[in-house]
Amino acid sequence: MRIISVTGSTILAVMLGACGSDSPAVNKVAIERSIDDVEKGMRKVANDKDAAAFASNFVADAVMMTSGMPPMKGQDAIRAGMKQLLSDPNFKIDFASDRVEVADSGDMAAARGSYTLTVTDPATRKAIDNKGSYMTVFRKQKDGAWKAVLDCDVSETPPPSPPAPRVVTKGKKGKGKKR
Repeated sequence: MRIISVTGSTILAVMLGACGSDSPAVNKVAIERSIDDVEKGMRKVANDKDAAAFASNFVADAVMMTSGMPPMKGQDAIRAGMKQLLSDPNFKIDFASDRVEVADSGDMAAARGSYTLTVTDPATRKAIDNKGSYMTVFRKQKDGAWKAVLDCDVSETPPPSPPAPRVVTKGKKGKGKKR
């Protein structure tokens, strides 16, 4: 009789413990791999110059902030902003996260990494390189896919120096002469 009550108590405890857990354990390593896969896809479509495919990696109300541009709010604005950037014949980007932090709930993750970017300098029309850091916050969708919610990059490349002021000296008949 004692064996039955111990066994029954053990089974009841296991069953109640199972009922008490609302969700399965979060596999953070698998989520980190999923985020890495999403970033690889984003990198590929950016270098393929496919703005629509790039923007499809963002939720409808996402915000993307990048140097030299106003914040792009919403998937349509991200697509339009990226279309403009991707139209640059020198455009090339490489980025990869070096850290992915996954929420204990398993529904949010933040990736932090570095990037290198080549674009055309509007003043000189020559290719210039930029490098910096970025952070992207991802949210798990109902279908299990991961999409970006917030994306921000910070350039480590200093902006170009402003042009030197023009010096005007007085010449003949009081007219200014430019040097």
